[in-house]
Amino acid sequence: MADLARIAGVSAITVSRALRDSPLVNAETRARIRDIAQRHGYAFNVSARNLRLRRSMTVAVVVEMTPSPDRQMSGPYPLDLLGGIIQELTPLGYSVLLTALQATVPPAVLAADGVILLGQGAREGAMHTVRAWGRPLVVWGAVSRHASQIVVGSDNVRGGALAAERFRSLGRRHPVFLGDDAHAEFAERFEGFRDTFRRYGIEPEMVTVPAFTVTAGATAAEAILRERPRTDALFAASDLLAIGAIRGLLSCGRRVPEDVSVIGYDDSPLGATYVPPLTTVHQNFVEAGILLARKVMALIDGGPAGSEVLPTHLVVRDT
Repeated sequence: MADLARIAGVSAITVSRALRDSPLVNAETRARIRDIAQRHGYAFNVSARNLRLRRSMTVAVVVEMTPSPDRQMSGPYPLDLLGGIIQELTPLGYSVLLTALQATVPPAVLAADGVILLGQGAREGAMHTVRAWGRPLVVWGAVSRHASQIVVGSDNVRGGALAAERFRSLGRRHPVFLGDDAHAEFAERFEGFRDTFRRYGIEPEMVTVPAFTVTAGATAAEAILRERPRTDALFAASDLLAIGAIRGLLSCGRRVPEDVSVIGYDDSPLGATYVPPLTTVHQNFVEAGILLARKVMALIDGGPAGSEVLPTHLVVRDT
């Protein structure tokens, strides 16, 4: 190692880091040192290094959702989050183990160097479950409620406020939120939505849905029109719920957006191509995935890490 350092004109620690593909050494220097090592017959034993470090070189990504025909793992949540995670971890030599939250924890998950949990679950149950595994943990969810847990999330309160302001600009006075405040992210979205409308003397209602699917959204919208026929604005906690709500409204003879305005949340490709194209609150899932990966790696390496909130913005389309 000392000979390589002398030839390369760098310190021994820089050589060590370069041969480990550490991001602490820039890519050009890493490539130059590896080239020198190869030309001088230096063989780097990755398996031996991992054994010395007692690392599996894997990060487990646990998704808090039960896939179904009506709610698949093919949307931006969780696929775009996963894409950002892989984009960040692959150059570091890490593999990603993807699984849904299960009653029995797979041994490979417990052997991972760290865990990224996508979704806190109702009443944060999933987060408490995974935290008990004792692995370095970073969570995608609602940031503000967790002083002791590192969380990356979007500004859900701001997202709810943006939806309310949009409805106000359209003159809507009978708003309803579709979601479930047992989930911290959705509770924050309703908080921003409700508090903004209250400034105008309007009290929004929340209708709790049993699932975050198109079917649940359609069923909820039909029930809302029966029980609250004056409803003129629906803010859904996800794009899937919003698309279902539009179907329910149309099946009851209501026009969107002439009779009822609808706003979703996530800015999914499905919402953008739906007819009519869905107005929605955008979340940057790819950037969030990158941050989740960086923070779990910081924990694995024994470094500092903190929670972080990403901005949201409204994407105005036709609903």
